[in-house]
Amino acid sequence: MAKKVKKSDFIATGQVAANRRASFDYALEETFIAGIELMGTEVKSLRLGKASLTDTYGSFSNGELFIENLKIEPYSNRGYEKHDPLRKKKLLLTRHEIDKIIGAMAKKGYSLIAKKLFFDEHGRAKLEIALGRGKKLYDKREAVKERDIKRSLRGL
Repeated sequence: MAKKVKKSDFIATGQVAANRRASFDYALEETFIAGIELMGTEVKSLRLGKASLTDTYGSFSNGELFIENLKIEPYSNRGYEKHDPLRKKKLLLTRHEIDKIIGAMAKKGYSLIAKKLFFDEHGRAKLEIALGRGKKLYDKREAVKERDIKRSLRGL
């Protein structure tokens, strides 16, 4: 039997999930806020905070943008309706933003990365995405070195 969910367990506004490795693995250049096309049970599961942004990436087909590998756990109190946790989800952006992102992704080395999943002040699920280039190993080492220097200066 499914666990009883109280209304106080739900997230009305605020952050649901964040991809903390995005800024470490990628040099992020431009960010966008996109809506996501979701099913009802996916929204309920998001309100319980059951989402993961690890290994998510953006793709495009037929002039539309999709986010892949955004894992949203199945809602425990679902009835007959259920969803695939890893299905492709359509991103809702303006045509100008879509064209800009597709143009940049067509260039060599640019990727669409999910940074943060949250509910806005109107209660709608939004995804903060960014265009970025993959960092080389020496860039990552430099970032770790800078972080350690800042940490040691803060401690003094």
